[in-house]
Amino acid sequence: MTQIDELQSRITRALDRISQGVEGLSAASVPAPDAVPETPEEAADSGAAEAEIAALQLSLDEEKMANAQLEERVKMLHARLEEQATPAPAPDAALQEQLAAQREGMAELDTELQRLRLSNDMLRRTNEEMRAALEANLGEPHLINKAMLAELEALRAARAAEEAEMRAVLGALEPVLAEAAGMDAASGEEAVQ
Repeated sequence: MTQIDELQSRITRALDRISQGVEGLSAASVPAPDAVPETPEEAADSGAAEAEIAALQLSLDEEKMANAQLEERVKMLHARLEEQATPAPAPDAALQEQLAAQREGMAELDTELQRLRLSNDMLRRTNEEMRAALEANLGEPHLINKAMLAELEALRAARAAEEAEMRAVLGALEPVLAEAAGMDAASGEEAVQ
């Protein structure tokens, strides 16, 4: 856009210089009403000057027309820019609510998966301790209790992660199912009519 503005200003300056040159030549070459060329050479110079003035005037008219066309084009480009610059409509509130619910579900799923990983790590460490104790023929009842508690926690965490995953999937499917149900209802109404 700045290139168009720059070109327009350059053309305007050029037209101003041309019109000043034409006015200067007109004033210099137009004989005063009481002055009549005395020699044929002066008459020939006067004819050449008039021809040059006519050519310059023609060039000036052409440049004015080109300038007018460029100005019109600049106006059209500005109008297009303004049309394209219209702000996008605000997002749908229901869509925003749906996205927030999905983010919340995914955050809950992530939390439960972290819990599952931690409990599985705890179970793995406890099993390694119990295995080491059994290899040394040491019967450690507290290790058995610790392993059972770790296993129970791992099962609870797995169950919670599955529930969170299920809620996330259902949360994503509900809008699709609602939309499909709305389409079915609309097509059923059309069929009745």
